[in-house]
Amino acid sequence: MKIIDVGSGPPIVLVPGVQGRWEWMRPAVDALARRCRVITFSLADEPTCGAHFDAATGFACYVRQVGDALDAAGLERATICGVSYGGLIAAAFAAEHPERTAALILVSALPPTWSPDARARFYLRAPRLLAPLFCAASLRMYREIAAASDGRAAAIRLSLSHLVTVLRHVFSPTRMARRITMLAAVNVTRRVRQIERPTLIVTGDPALDRVVPVRLTLDYVRLIPHALTATLARTGHIGLITRSEAFADLVVSFAEANAGIIRKERKVV
Repeated sequence: MKIIDVGSGPPIVLVPGVQGRWEWMRPAVDALARRCRVITFSLADEPTCGAHFDAATGFACYVRQVGDALDAAGLERATICGVSYGGLIAAAFAAEHPERTAALILVSALPPTWSPDARARFYLRAPRLLAPLFCAASLRMYREIAAASDGRAAAIRLSLSHLVTVLRHVFSPTRMARRITMLAAVNVTRRVRQIERPTLIVTGDPALDRVVPVRLTLDYVRLIPHALTATLARTGHIGLITRSEAFADLVVSFAEANAGIIRKERKVV
């Protein structure tokens, strides 16, 4: 499996969203790498990843992939940070492998109780055929980009930069649809309730996240009562891209705070 392993400091594994490509998170990876060691990858069924994917086990392959990334990086454990769809992967990994999870960070994450809404079901009917319409609908993200930017010129530059990334590292509509469809067989709610590792739930502004409503991500507060919450101001769903430095501040601070817990546990053992 191909992993990206950059920076030094407290280790953080960054799990991408439903589009599956780590490159879409590059601004966040670069910002994190200036302050910590960040390990990331594309999801297992992406051809560029080089990981084994078994359609019969589906979602479990992504969860196992987090452990494989830790092994490849020579790490016993790390802070596990999942974004959107990757948040559910991260939560499932933390529930199954608490001994390898120093802390858990869920960013605009799908909760385990999520099911496709009417808009998602529409695209699932014919993902490849409807891909142009899906891309056109993504223009709704401009409002979020504008809110995070200092002026129209900056918003246009950021929009064009993200568009270039999307075109260079194109997503597969069929793989995205398969990832959503396979969630129907995933039942991790009970295990997520048992998570005891330090947890941070990061959301954007409820008025700006047009992908995963903030109220859905905050369902994790009910499932993991000890979790802390943080709002990344002037962002919606893609704050790790539009305000990558502020995102890194939140994530690294939480990872550093819980690195002391790791050292304490090891001393006791």
